[in-house]
Amino acid sequence: MTPPSASPALPATIRVGTRASALAMAQTRATVEVLQTMTGAAAELVPIVSEGDRTTASLASLGGTGVFAAALRTALLEGRCDAVVHSLKDLPTTPLDGLVIAATPRREDARDALCARDGLTLDTLPAGARVGTGSPRRRAQLLARRPDLQVLDIRGNVDSRLGRVQSGDLDAVVLSLAGLNRLGRADAVTEAFPLEAWPTAPGQGSLALEVRAGDEALVSALDDVVTRLTVDTERGVLARLEAGCAAPVGVVARVSGGGEGDARGAELHAEAHVYALDGTRSLRSAHSILIDDAERPAAELSRRIVDELLGAGAATLAPLGSRR
Repeated sequence: MTPPSASPALPATIRVGTRASALAMAQTRATVEVLQTMTGAAAELVPIVSEGDRTTASLASLGGTGVFAAALRTALLEGRCDAVVHSLKDLPTTPLDGLVIAATPRREDARDALCARDGLTLDTLPAGARVGTGSPRRRAQLLARRPDLQVLDIRGNVDSRLGRVQSGDLDAVVLSLAGLNRLGRADAVTEAFPLEAWPTAPGQGSLALEVRAGDEALVSALDDVVTRLTVDTERGVLARLEAGCAAPVGVVARVSGGGEGDARGAELHAEAHVYALDGTRSLRSAHSILIDDAERPAAELSRRIVDELLGAGAATLAPLGSRR
């Protein structure tokens, strides 16, 4: 199939910024391949090292996963690239002047996955097993299910985390299934947690293509309407809670009904959980809305959920009010 001719509005080559990690490079290469096919324009990868990549400090001490996005956004604003690819769960919900998310491609699997030694699952891990994660949400969820576990704060790329299990330093780690799939490491998964029981970070499994305002046409062909509705709802919950990317908050949204790639006549449903950091308590809210019944269904649904959570005491249960 011959790709379409490049639009006159597009540059001959679109420079796409990405973190230099193996996962970021893999998911950006795959995105760029689709972009080139859909636009006919050439694309060039521009690797960028972020502050989060330079340090081994915990994400909580750095202010959350937003540290990974900061360097990419700076490069975009300075004109060193034309677009950047983010893991959406790492992108702060606060908009940055001059930049806009122009596309959210079709979402990958949003679940979390346990990667344990000897094929173990969360229920079959021995008492006191050492499980690694850098996420306060995952820590709370692990302790809620298994308060006997030793949950250790870890950093590093996917291979280094899996290596700590293979070496015997840890019994298991919890990682994003989407990231494992993109790296071809799904063979390491010993259990995938269902979203209904284990909601993940807002936007997990989704990518976001950010551009300078006015340049949306560079990447807008990759936008998926269903993905956009679900991630906007999930991130709307996080924003209204004024919570940071690393807050102990899990949200899952889905669209039911409607046609392929078309949300008209469909229903948007979302469920959010806010956890105490030690996993001893949590709050849940779930609501649905007919997409055709609201001018901004994602915003309305997230408002209903957050109003209920705050009314039930979410602000005293978990460290909120630190959005980044």
